[in-house]
Amino acid sequence: MKNPVPQVAAIHDISGVGRASLTEIIPILSVMGIKVCPLPTAVLSSITGGFTEFRLVDLTAHMRDFMEHWKKIGISFDAIYSGFLGSPEQIDIVSDFIDEFRIPDQIVVIDPVMADNGTLYETMDSRMVEGMRTLIRKADVVTPNFTEACFLLGEPYRDRISLAELKSWAVRIADMGPQRVVITSVPDAPGGTPDETKKVATVLAYDRIDGRFWRTRNRLIPAFYPGTGDIFTSVLLGSLLSGDSLPIALDRSVQFVELAIRATFGFNLPTREGVLLERVLPSLNQPVSFSMYEVV
Repeated sequence: MKNPVPQVAAIHDISGVGRASLTEIIPILSVMGIKVCPLPTAVLSSITGGFTEFRLVDLTAHMRDFMEHWKKIGISFDAIYSGFLGSPEQIDIVSDFIDEFRIPDQIVVIDPVMADNGTLYETMDSRMVEGMRTLIRKADVVTPNFTEACFLLGEPYRDRISLAELKSWAVRIADMGPQRVVITSVPDAPGGTPDETKKVATVLAYDRIDGRFWRTRNRLIPAFYPGTGDIFTSVLLGSLLSGDSLPIALDRSVQFVELAIRATFGFNLPTREGVLLERVLPSLNQPVSFSMYEVV
């Protein structure tokens, strides 16, 4: 029997303070009419970025028990969505989860959270990079940021990249297995002048089935908020599950992240706590009023 409301298995951590992972994924997808079944990888007192002496409970030892129970009760998922993973063992668990719960017409989304601004996160190493390269073979959609794309491909990080090379990177990642590749936070505007590239970020999407590329370019706001990658991928998944095309899902995701940042930036709040998600959630129920994407 088809689920009357689309169901997503969300394999992520959850933090008590700071907006990221499940504290963003659940409200975003719920507002978009999608039910989230969380499989927590860890519980933290706060997100790790910007906070010290946080407390963490690692749930790796319990994840397979959760899987076994879900298998026994016969639950099915319209999508499987994984993000930050804390160890190679968790990568193996997610890989087995996909094998156990894969059904026809399902969307498997993997956000290979590993790095940003040219460097790996403190908890990541070469084993995690290699494990993620293996895991994305099972994905339908992957959403690396530019730094993560560098590590997936074994390419050195750089401040600029041409559009032609960026497109070739998307194809190379798709050749690893995913049907759709979305590279976010590209640190320049391919083809723009040096002055323009300091102010513009690019998101590039590629669909291996029809061979088309889509791009959005937006002006950067001078602030960094954790969790925006989780917001982007959650809206993208929700849009695809709702029947949107890839470029419209791309538009909706980019516009919502920008709106969330703008709504927060006007307040003088600690950026480490993330965006004021609650102030902009209702906008997810509105149709896309204008289009930013272009075919490249």
